[in-house]
Amino acid sequence: MVLSRELDFVEIKYRAAVDEDADGLIELVDRCYADYEGCILDVDAEEPQLRYIATYFAEKDGEFWVATRDAQIVGSIGYTYDKRVCEIKHLYVDNRIRRQGIATRLCDLVENAAHQREAEKLILWTDTRFETAHQLYERRGFKGKTETRELQDLSQTTEYYYEKSLRSA
Repeated sequence: MVLSRELDFVEIKYRAAVDEDADGLIELVDRCYADYEGCILDVDAEEPQLRYIATYFAEKDGEFWVATRDAQIVGSIGYTYDKRVCEIKHLYVDNRIRRQGIATRLCDLVENAAHQREAEKLILWTDTRFETAHQLYERRGFKGKTETRELQDLSQTTEYYYEKSLRSA
């Protein structure tokens, strides 16, 4: 006897972000912040670049991508580039569809771009509350949690520093 089961397949599309993604991106970040006690999103006071994300990252010599499902933004990531270093920013995945490889694919986009640009390393800062993200970064070879910074923002954020060397051994 052959057993079959129906899989809930979710088709995710990845594309370069445009400034018109602002509303969907803000909704995504707000949903993600809601998972953590004390995380407050005040776009105008603290994250105004979310309103013009493509322009912002282009001005920082970087790129930004979104993951979409049925035209709704369900994931995001970007990087800035300076002096052969790519800094990862705004990695978010909708909590309703996490653990399906979306964050991994988004990180792959940044790492591939970093390799194409011959960057020497990737760096990032991540909220100390985002433990699942820390696990992802560590699985991908990032080293961190030895340096922190406090943002003095509405969420009273403390962040860990992570980095990953891209130099050949």
